Amino acid sequence: MNSKVFKIIRIIFGVLLVIFGSNKFLNFMPAPENMPEAVMNYMVALMSTKTLPLVGIVEVAAGLAFIFNKYGALLAIILMSVSINAVLFHLNLDPANSAGAIVLLVLNIITLYGYKDSYKSLI
Repeated sequence: MNSKVFKIIRIIFGVLLVIFGSNKFLNFMPAPENMPEAVMNYMVALMSTKTLPLVGIVEVAAGLAFIFNKYGALLAIILMSVSINAVLFHLNLDPANSAGAIVLLVLNIITLYGYKDSYKSLI
């Protein structure tokens, strides 16, 4: 992959992760109205078990890693669990709003591919 294209994608992905991860702490983006009951139950469970702040920390850490290109290969692997969970959540509980989660997953896959040389020793 072209290094300039990868750098742009990596930085855009990083900025998005920092924004959405920070939102889990600062709540500057309003929650959507008329959420299905299953979505509300799931979100309440995530908040009551303190899982949502953990996801926020992972997202902010990954975003900063991608922006500053430090430990990005490691955080891309760790973030894959968050990306897959977001896609499964939206496809099963909120299909109308699944586009953002799919974009997150695609950007994560592109980032993994961009760091593929870092994974050669693992495989």
